[in-house]
Amino acid sequence: MLTLTGIDEVRGHVGEELGVSDWHEVTQEKINDFADATGDHQWIHVDVERAKDTPFGGTIAHGYYTLSLAPAFSYALFTFEGFAFVMNYGLNKVRFPAPLPVGSKVRMRAKLTSVDDVSGGAQLTTELTFEREGEDKPVCVAESLMRVFSG
Repeated sequence: MLTLTGIDEVRGHVGEELGVSDWHEVTQEKINDFADATGDHQWIHVDVERAKDTPFGGTIAHGYYTLSLAPAFSYALFTFEGFAFVMNYGLNKVRFPAPLPVGSKVRMRAKLTSVDDVSGGAQLTTELTFEREGEDKPVCVAESLMRVFSG
């Protein structure tokens, strides 16, 4: 795990990969739980029998399920010290270029692309790339924004 201590150290990592997470298995149970939590029961995600007749050959993860893994993956990759607090500020862009079939494994790469001053701290832009094991095309690419604040 990478520990980033203070804004100068954070700035020193602009343009660098902050890490690559471990693989995470996508199970039907997790997809069903996500569907229950969000109210998104679209059949391509939860109807195993019906989804067998699609080009995917089975159910696929919700795009937002994939994106929802970002915090856990990020916590495993890097941490911040020397700040009063860190907060999620949002996303600039999210794309789901390829499906993530149930039974697949997914991981995330994080690359710090910029650090910009804001009142009381800095805004960090991180490129998140979610990869499916054995595939070249990412299943999700997102530009994440977080803010770090000094004491």
